[in-house]
Amino acid sequence: METKIIIEIAIMLLAGILLGRLAKQFKMPNVTGYLFAGLILGPSFLNLISMDMVSGFVVISDIALGFVAFSIGSQFDLNYFKKVGIAPVVIATAEALMAVILVTLVLMLFGFDPKLAIMLGAIAAATAPAQTIMVIKQYDAKGPLTSMLMSVVAIDDAIALITFGFAATIVNAMNSAVETNLLLSILAPFYEILISFILGAVAGIVMKLFFRFFNKPSNQICIVIAMILLTYWVADLLHGSPLLACMALGGVLVNIYRDHIDALMKTIDAFTPPIFMVFFVISGAGFQISALPAIGLIGIIYVVVRVIGKMAGAWFGGKITHQDENICKYMGPTLMPQAGVALGLVVVAAKVVPLYAEQIQVVILCSTFIYSVVGPIAAKYALIKAGEITLPETRPVSPKKIHS
Repeated sequence: METKIIIEIAIMLLAGILLGRLAKQFKMPNVTGYLFAGLILGPSFLNLISMDMVSGFVVISDIALGFVAFSIGSQFDLNYFKKVGIAPVVIATAEALMAVILVTLVLMLFGFDPKLAIMLGAIAAATAPAQTIMVIKQYDAKGPLTSMLMSVVAIDDAIALITFGFAATIVNAMNSAVETNLLLSILAPFYEILISFILGAVAGIVMKLFFRFFNKPSNQICIVIAMILLTYWVADLLHGSPLLACMALGGVLVNIYRDHIDALMKTIDAFTPPIFMVFFVISGAGFQISALPAIGLIGIIYVVVRVIGKMAGAWFGGKITHQDENICKYMGPTLMPQAGVALGLVVVAAKVVPLYAEQIQVVILCSTFIYSVVGPIAAKYALIKAGEITLPETRPVSPKKIHS
């Protein structure tokens, strides 16, 4: 068994490297290649990665998401927020709520059950940062849009949780067969966010204390891994949001360990690529092509209208906060991917509207794969148009290379 796991990880890493390079040849982000590597290795084609194996590697996914959340949180430097004010909060709220409202209304206009429309609309708020973060790291994107994006995707998850909590409360009230405590349903998402931020803050303080006694990079990476995993586990145990807790951990640490955070993040960035690669290969393997035709009209509406909502909301939020035109125009396409939080909300939605559990699962799984493939490409395009990614072929050539 142990030997099988070893060879499976080796195959995933090699396939990820090869397909990542192939994707690069077609001017697509590496992460798109990783997803296709998983799709080819998975049940849809070669079946070298079975669905049982995908389920068995869920711990890798949790670890990867923990590091992604920590990385996003590390962008929450208070000095940056003093400079930009509440703009990230306004933009995140606008893009999330616009997606919720448009998806819900359009589905209802097409005659779908309001309870199903409300649940899918609420899930539409969630944005998965992992693919976009990988694009930013691969191309070393820098600029106002990139900085604003990192803040917006972090806030987005909190807004998505609150929105979904209210949506679930509304649907439960509509469903007379379900007895529920209205006050507890309303307070649940607020508890989830509060406990997550408290855990992250405490873990950040504890981590800094450890760093006083262990300042070698090799020791610090062990401390970071331990604290991220511990924070993720405790947040899950206490029914908080592991992603928000790890974001809070990164956010607190960047503000109390300011002088050393850059060196620490470089050490972490050198450690995480294999974890992320395996995570995306597994994500690709978890999707079955055979499920795609079942997405139907409701899935097409969801996929298209959610993107329209995200883009319109980001544009509106940017305009009312007087942001640069590049932020208004190109923030929306970078918010397309959807995975971790959305897939978690599917489980809760299935309990709220059990009659539509299978339909919600198919729609979100299919849309997640579509967004995972198209999203990184859209993010790369948006960052190039905003002038925050410089491709090798567009970089100025030095005089030495011209004459050589």
